[in-house]
Parts: sequence; structure tokens; C-alpha cells
Amino acid sequence: MSLLILRCLAAALGLGAACVQAQPEAAECIRIESDAARLVCYDNLHRRPAPAAAPASEPTSTLVPTSDSMFSDRWDLDGQRRNELFSPRPYKPVYMLPVTWTDRVNVEPGSPAPEHQVTSPLDLRPVEVKYQLSFKAKLWEQVFGSPGTLWAGYTQSSRWQVYAGSASRPFRETNYEPEVMFGWPLKLTLAGWDLRQAMVSLNHQSNGRSLPLSRSWNRVIASLQAERGDWTAEFRPWLRLSEPVDDDDNPDIEDYVGRAELLLTKRWRSGEAAHVAALQLRHSLRGGQRSRGSAQLEWEFPIDGSLKGHLQWFSGYGESLVDYNLRQNKIGIGFSIVGWR
Repeated sequence: MSLLILRCLAAALGLGAACVQAQPEAAECIRIESDAARLVCYDNLHRRPAPAAAPASEPTSTLVPTSDSMFSDRWDLDGQRRNELFSPRPYKPVYMLPVTWTDRVNVEPGSPAPEHQVTSPLDLRPVEVKYQLSFKAKLWEQVFGSPGTLWAGYTQSSRWQVYAGSASRPFRETNYEPEVMFGWPLKLTLAGWDLRQAMVSLNHQSNGRSLPLSRSWNRVIASLQAERGDWTAEFRPWLRLSEPVDDDDNPDIEDYVGRAELLLTKRWRSGEAAHVAALQLRHSLRGGQRSRGSAQLEWEFPIDGSLKGHLQWFSGYGESLVDYNLRQNKIGIGFSIVGWR
């Protein structure tokens, strides 16, 4: 019996098939302590053939797809968050800059539209607080059975004259930007860049002010999103929707804020710390005296957990709607809880 046990144990370990030649009794199998050897003993007793080995070329483990794509994470391009409708998600950065400084204060904001010019200088300071809130939500996925998804987004940015005690610390300017977006996922490659999504959106932006400070416009914005390693790029041309002359607060806004923008982001790590830099470029797409635009550079750096430091530098036209035709340089520092990633 001992020899039988050794043979069955060897067979269980794949060292031979001698156990097959033996014809054990059931009582002998019961006395085998090794589970593997006992199983082989019972298989031999009932003359069960050994299972065929899997071909070496076949995988023996299940592969789980993973995604390290910013656009996939933010826009659910891979379908990992199906049926999460109307749930708020990150959109643009959410930050607070307790200190911002500009080299040019717009004490006499104006527009070519009638009754849109202040009659006396405003009491403003070059140092103020700026903050931004932004989120989006999925409204409808697989629209009419297609791969397309419908989203709604909202962004609000405010400039607060908190250091102007003599003027009762007013909110100088708040811009409201609701929009509806339709996105179509892409899986294309162009010049080494992976094209991830094409999008079209209906965008409204206004400051909610009365005359002479009222500013607003409506746009149809196209977007093409691409990425390459730790880099992302988003190109957004737009077409302004025309308004009646009497309702147009800023008829020349495109010649200052622009007709298109390019957003580039770069992610990198320094040890365990993650950093993100973002460059936003806008231009009027016109020549001569109408060639205007802006550049904004942001740097997100880690502080603690989800809290990040946020440095922002702006140069050009359109830092806010009321300042759309004012050229200025502005720098601010603070923190963010949601960034471009």
C-alpha cells in the first residue's frame, strides 16, 4: 500500500503515470492522507482519464482592461460608468485664489453698444479674490442607439474685491456659463496623437449685470480632444450666434476674446507627487488690428491629499466678460480641489 501511495502522489505532482497502472481498492484510497494523491487514486479506481493539458499558447489568467486616459475618466468614453445619469462630475478646475493682482484695473468698462459705457470711474483695487466652480452631468447615453452622449455643464467664476473695505468689498464680476454638450467617442490616431472624442455644444455666457455693465453672448462650440502619453490637447473653434442689435451687449467680443481656443495639459510626477500644467490659448483668427487673443498658464501642485496648490497667470483680452476688451496681465495663487488632471 505504501508503494501505491507513493505512486499516486508522484502522479498528482506530475512526475509519472505509474499510479494509472495500479488497480487500487477503495479502502486503500481512503487511507491516503494527501488530498491530491487520494484524488488520483479514486480517478484510477474508476478509470477516469487524466484531463488534457491546456496548450501553452492559451492564456491561463483573465486580463482586466485598465484606462489611464484623462478623457476616458472624465467623459466615460470606455463605458465604465454606465447609467450614472444626472450625477455631478468634475468639468473644469474648481479653485480659490485668495490673492490675484492685475497690472491694469478696468475702472471705466465699456462697449460699443449704446448705453454700455460707465459715466464715472469705479472704485476698484488691483488685488482681489477669484474663485471658480464647475461641474457637469450625463443626461442621456447612447443617444438614439448611437455611441453619442448628451451632457449638461455649468461653470461660474467670480472676482471679489474683498480688500476694498472703503467700497464695502463688492463682488466686481461673476460670469455664468451653462451649456449642453453632445460627445462622440473616437478611436483614431493622427500624427502620434490618439483622438478620443469629438463634441459640439450650445454655450451661453453672461455676467447677470444691468446696464451699463451687462455683457453676454451665445455660441456653438466644436471640440476635438486628443492625447499622447502625459499630454492632452483640445481644440475648440466656435461660432457666435447673432443677436438683434438692440440686445447685443458686446458686438465686437469675438475680435478680443477670440473665435477659437487651444488647451494643452501636461502631467508629470516628482517622486510620489503629481503635477499638472495647463496652457490655454485664444485668438480672434483675424489679422492686423483685429489680431488679438490671450494666454493663460496654470500649474497645479500637491499640498495634501486632494488639496492642490494652484498658480494662474493670464495675459491678453477677456479675463472676464466685463473686461473682454481690456488688455491686462494678471497673476493669482491659491488652491484647488479639482484640476485639469
